[in-house]
Amino acid sequence: MPGPVDSSSDAPRDESARVTTDALVEAPEATATRAARTPRRIVLTAIAVAVIGFLVVKAAEDLRQFTVVTLNGVTLAALYFVVASGFTLIFGLMRVVNMAHGSLYLLGGYLALRMQESWFKDDSGLGLSLSGASDTEYGLAGWLVPLIVATLIIGLVGVAMQQVFLRWNQGQDLRQALITIALSVILADQMLAEFGGISKDIAAPSSWPTSVLLPGDVRFGFFRGVVVLGSALLIGLLLWVVIKRTRFGKIVRAGVDDRDMVAVLGINVNLVFAGAFFIGAMLAGFGGVLGGTMISLAPGQDTAFLLNSLIVVIIGGMGSLGGAAIGALALGLVDAYADVYLVIGDTDLTNYSILVTFALLVGVLAVRPLGLFGRPA
Repeated sequence: MPGPVDSSSDAPRDESARVTTDALVEAPEATATRAARTPRRIVLTAIAVAVIGFLVVKAAEDLRQFTVVTLNGVTLAALYFVVASGFTLIFGLMRVVNMAHGSLYLLGGYLALRMQESWFKDDSGLGLSLSGASDTEYGLAGWLVPLIVATLIIGLVGVAMQQVFLRWNQGQDLRQALITIALSVILADQMLAEFGGISKDIAAPSSWPTSVLLPGDVRFGFFRGVVVLGSALLIGLLLWVVIKRTRFGKIVRAGVDDRDMVAVLGINVNLVFAGAFFIGAMLAGFGGVLGGTMISLAPGQDTAFLLNSLIVVIIGGMGSLGGAAIGALALGLVDAYADVYLVIGDTDLTNYSILVTFALLVGVLAVRPLGLFGRPA
């Protein structure tokens, strides 16, 4: 007479058989996917090796020039990171599509320039420069006070933008994009009417040295190498601490993933998001003052820095601060090298350096569609 059937012992065998069958079904698909990726990775690796070899040859030809170009790329990357870190906080972490981020950058620079000229400029000079540059000397307060005030104003402008135009359509990406694009067009027209179309510079404190001497008899700009790079490192460290180690950062990340649950816990999610948007907008304004001192201020830079911020976030991955740093470094170095070394024989191709930037973007997305450190939303 047959004994009782032990269903408890059959269940694990059935489950194991089902898992094995699923694995056998999925195995061909996974193998096909890996087979499709292999040639692509081989091609990208070959291109990367060729580029590195090309740069090694250029470094061997003129090491001093290569060092200066590399430092230019690193400091340009630092400026990109300062601006893109705010964009990472707003777009990558909070999932708010703010296409007016570049306008906040340019407006912050223009406000600091206007304050510097109005509050600290000595009118004893003739002011005959056609480029917008001035021979007036400013002290530390003449640069630091406009920096602080302009940064705070841009932070408040960002909060007003978020509260009036963006809070009520959270999660509606297309609507947010259209609204902020309209705001950026309005701001661009108003800045052109108010500040003109001539390129202008924010003057650095006259007490600061113009350059520093590096090993190998290489001279490099003090403001680029010390102020901009130091600011980027400090901002990166502070943002990492705020996002990863503070209650505020945890609430922001939890509110993005499950807003209703955070609200049920008694937390004012709108207030927290407004604070995060304030920080992101301030970083755009802060970057505008650094950029106006390091490069210049001119119409069209709002669009350029918005595009750069998008590229940095896409390369690094949505919501990743470390990815934004790596993406900014890659973009800055590619821009610097392409502007100088994109010459083949007697053919100057530096005007097509923007194509190299998009080649970098395509190469990263071909290997990592979510970015280097991105994760699914």
